[in-house]
Amino acid sequence: MTHAQEGEPQKAPPHAAARPARIKHTRVSGTWIAVIVALVLLVFLLIFILQNLEDATVTFLWGSGSIPLALAMLFSAIAGAALVALVGAARIMQLRKATKRLGRSPR
Repeated sequence: MTHAQEGEPQKAPPHAAARPARIKHTRVSGTWIAVIVALVLLVFLLIFILQNLEDATVTFLWGSGSIPLALAMLFSAIAGAALVALVGAARIMQLRKATKRLGRSPR
């Protein structure tokens, strides 16, 4: 005969019973993590702006002006992000058109 006698219930290994149930991640928990990360980034951005308040001369095309260095860098970063978003949106629209042409729905 083997380890267990016939008719006798088999016991689960001790490590199987000790394992806690997994908690599923939800969209709300992901949103909270994103909010916390965004708040930390905003605090760092505020510190950066407050430490770089000296004026910088900015010249673009035919205009020239003086603004705080941190704001000049912030505006340039926003402009770069907007440019990347426009290119990404154009590519998404291009892919959707190609998908429609092939007769498939995107979802």
